[in-house]
Amino acid sequence: MIRYTKEYLSNLVRKNIRKYRKEKKLTLQELADKVNMSHGYMRDLECFKLNKTPSLETIGLIANALQIDIKDLFIE
Repeated sequence: MIRYTKEYLSNLVRKNIRKYRKEKKLTLQELADKVNMSHGYMRDLECFKLNKTPSLETIGLIANALQIDIKDLFIE
């Protein structure tokens, strides 16, 4: 049974943000511009060496920018 810890879910969402961004052929800067955030913040989200956890609101903004359903970011 999977334990849905904050760390597990955060890593899953961050991994999927990168996956869908690359599928849409968007650069970090292009995605950052779409969600009105800095390039550095988006870069840090995708960097697993840093412990960044986006808020649910931020996850929603990113899902909208990627034109996907928010639940897609929580699927393995």
